Amino acid sequence: MRIAVPNKGRLHEPTIDLLERAGLHLENGADRKLYADTVDPEVTVLFARAADIPEYVSDGAADLGITGFDQVREARVDDVAELLDLEFGRCRLVLAAPEDGDIDAVEDLTGATIATEFPNVTTDFFADTSVDPDIVEVSGATELTPHVEMADAIVDITSTGTTLKMNRLAVVEEVLASSVRLFGREDVLDDPKVDEVRTALSSVKRAEGKRYLMMNVPRDRLDDVREVIPGLGGPTIMDIADGSDGEAMVAVHAVVNERDVFETITDVKNAGASDILVTEIERLVE
Repeated sequence: MRIAVPNKGRLHEPTIDLLERAGLHLENGADRKLYADTVDPEVTVLFARAADIPEYVSDGAADLGITGFDQVREARVDDVAELLDLEFGRCRLVLAAPEDGDIDAVEDLTGATIATEFPNVTTDFFADTSVDPDIVEVSGATELTPHVEMADAIVDITSTGTTLKMNRLAVVEEVLASSVRLFGREDVLDDPKVDEVRTALSSVKRAEGKRYLMMNVPRDRLDDVREVIPGLGGPTIMDIADGSDGEAMVAVHAVVNERDVFETITDVKNAGASDILVTEIERLVE
């Protein structure tokens, strides 16, 4: 099983970190930026340009790929299926024009020139409108093209909007919302290893922002504690040895959102819990 991942740029480090946390530790080759074996002898990681990964998967050089949704849409590969939204690398492809110009809506672009590094995504966007602009592909510095009279507007990636503002560009409309996804070629989707990889990555994402609470509770206070635990489903209850005074005790374990931990500890303590322990969760498998 070969997984293609970005070899550099803003998506590289988060992707490698996710693989490591999922248990697919890279064993060699990571520094060469070509390929790396993992602790699973059946899984190899290939390093490629983010824009090339959809083609790697479609052509059979890799079986799975991790890259942005925008790159897959731009590649127009029809034999690649999305398996999991990995929820990082979020950005938007937007249609933008000079903020002091006359372009305020898509309809204002009739006969205009659009500069972009994403000509296919841009073409697909305008295909759903009544506007048919001239789309010019550029390889960088897209935001400068309206100011040097190469284009009337642009379609470009933005995360915070800062670069657009610095170049006095205003968003006219969102073209595409993107994030990093796990993709697979359709003819390998039934391979058990694909499900193993997807489950491993998904378990890391499900654990993010969660904490594991453990506490001892007098059995006669169990209902009170249950009422104040905002867990994912009911808490786990286990019998333990009686307290030092002979009081019947149980151990209560629960998964809660990290943002709820501070308040929950106070609530369960007031409800009778003691010996409260909070730990991080590395993976949470459904």
